[in-house]
Amino acid sequence: MGELILQVRHLSKAFGSNQVLRDIDFSVEKGDVISIIGASGSGKSTLLRCINLLETPTSGEIRYRGQNVMGRDVRPAEYRSHVGMVFQSFNLFNNMTVLENCVVGQVKVLKKSREEARTHAMKYLEKVGMAPYINAKPRQISGGQKQRVAIARAMAMDPEILLFDEPTSALDPEMVGEVLGVMKSLAEEEMTMLVVTHEMAFARDVSSRVVYMNQGVICEQGSPEALFGDPKRQETKDFLSRFRNT
Repeated sequence: MGELILQVRHLSKAFGSNQVLRDIDFSVEKGDVISIIGASGSGKSTLLRCINLLETPTSGEIRYRGQNVMGRDVRPAEYRSHVGMVFQSFNLFNNMTVLENCVVGQVKVLKKSREEARTHAMKYLEKVGMAPYINAKPRQISGGQKQRVAIARAMAMDPEILLFDEPTSALDPEMVGEVLGVMKSLAEEEMTMLVVTHEMAFARDVSSRVVYMNQGVICEQGSPEALFGDPKRQETKDFLSRFRNT
């Protein structure tokens, strides 16, 4: 057993009478890169949003380093500095420069000085290849560049886990590779990552574990070799059949 960071236990989520997640159980250890795959509407993004407290689970618990994060004594902003999130639609502040986008959270949540926050932000903007654009506003850069800034912004908070919610699905095809390249380099540096994705080659080649979700339940999970090479459940086989030869 590695170092346990996150545990999800018996997690369920309903929107009215629509049961989106049913009795989800899984754990995340330090250094894990877990890809969550499945058809649209299978509950993947809702699961990430529950883990990051953007949605309130209907039942079950989420434990971060043993502490139930749904307890009253947990401050969501502080918790989210440990469990960062990169969104499909970037969610950058349009009225701020690239650099300011990566500084503001550090100052407001982590209470860093602006100077310290700026230095730290530059480290990650350089890492994702966006240092030349620090004075640009989001409208002046491409979708792939925005997503790289969003990754730098999340990393600048020094999270222990990074959640990615379909980070490439809003991008033009030619920009997908640059974002996956950044994510792959983070994985190689043993960043703990939970990635909801439709990029099967990434799930197969970069993940330490793959989770297949169908209709709000975890249908099957295992190593990429096991899940892509020898899936056990018929639903998994059907879902993967179109990607098997890629």
